[in-house]
Amino acid sequence: MWPLLLASLVTITVVLERLFFTIREGFRRNTAVVARLFSEVEKGRLESACDTGRASRDFVARVLTYALEHREVSFSNALLEASSLELQRFNRGISVLDTIVTLAPLMGLFGTVTGMIRAFGLLGASELGAPTAITGGIAEALIATAFGLLIAMIALLPFNFLNARLEMARQDIEHAGAHLELLLLKSEKLGSAAAVL
Repeated sequence: MWPLLLASLVTITVVLERLFFTIREGFRRNTAVVARLFSEVEKGRLESACDTGRASRDFVARVLTYALEHREVSFSNALLEASSLELQRFNRGISVLDTIVTLAPLMGLFGTVTGMIRAFGLLGASELGAPTAITGGIAEALIATAFGLLIAMIALLPFNFLNARLEMARQDIEHAGAHLELLLLKSEKLGSAAAVL
């Protein structure tokens, strides 16, 4: 029963920390800053776009700013590196919840099996005159299974929610990165056309 209690405490801790993180990132999300960054890039003011992104706490703006700052070396690699770092922040704790969703019912079943072994051990001994000792052992064993299943069910909902938030963050970054790349290609073509004229 102690491992199940530990699993429940870990679940509560991870869920609360991840929910706080998700709420904080939601408040920091600022699509206006990203739109302003795009506008600056479209006008060819790349340094101003970088300044706009540096001042923001929005994770998409941070990724775009990093990619802009390192565009001379490799825009796509810089975009991948920055998005990977940001998505790691969203991914933290999800593997713990995944493990608990899988492990908690197994720990409950293990508790049930050991409780049943103990109850049947009483049958072989001289405890036949005390049926409450046997039924108490069986009840204790079933409580372990129920508790393990309850922990898994409680962990499953935040696990799915956090996976959905991770996927939304990934899509936001990919969409913004693709849009920025198109804007940069457009400004490069306009610059080379102006140089020819």
